[in-house]
Amino acid sequence: MKLIVFVTTCVVAMSLAVSAFAQSSPAPGGKASNSGTVPVPANTGAAPATGAPGGQPSAADMQKMMQQMMEMSKLNENHKLLASLDGTWDYKIKFWMNPDPNAKPDESAGTATRKSIMGGRYVVMDVGGPMKMPGEDGKMKTVQFKGMGIEGYDNVKKKFVASWIDNMGTGMEFSEGTYDPATKTFTYTMEMEPMPGMKTQVREVIKVADNNHMMLEWYENQGGQEKKTMEINYTKKK
Repeated sequence: MKLIVFVTTCVVAMSLAVSAFAQSSPAPGGKASNSGTVPVPANTGAAPATGAPGGQPSAADMQKMMQQMMEMSKLNENHKLLASLDGTWDYKIKFWMNPDPNAKPDESAGTATRKSIMGGRYVVMDVGGPMKMPGEDGKMKTVQFKGMGIEGYDNVKKKFVASWIDNMGTGMEFSEGTYDPATKTFTYTMEMEPMPGMKTQVREVIKVADNNHMMLEWYENQGGQEKKTMEINYTKKK
């Protein structure tokens, strides 16, 4: 399956490269002025490539592009950083859903299991536990919460990327973020739409205290002001 996906990716990339070359015009120094969306390395050899009919990329160009794709697929310290958080974690969560600022948060607990996949390129996190949520009648009730996140580091974007799904909705959340090694803090941003037309800007901050403790803080932009609505404290199981 991996081979099929890789070959398909290469074929698509080559097709895009061919299209980009066909739409480009020669520039000084033997380089191409590419108007497409896929950058193709210029031929930097001793002489311009010849024998490529109809503006098609040369064999040298294709080889350089393949080398670049292989380079972009390599793991680095950012992937290792995410993998270092693998394991099973107990968590305690607090929700501030009551509009009264003096109201106590709703609390619950559960377990999160993080596991590296695809040779360490991504991390999957499975989350589960009882959670108190308002029912259709407005009264709080306990439901069994299940969620799954996928995290990674995109070498092309040079950003951490993440997605999230759970059994409380049908949408998928996508976020991008950075990491500050000085404070051991991940910061992700996203836009979510829990209800039609109700788009909300979110900032998610994950502070890694040590190998066994980390905390997530969730901030939502409400009426132009950022408000903390969720906090999760994780402790790794021994």
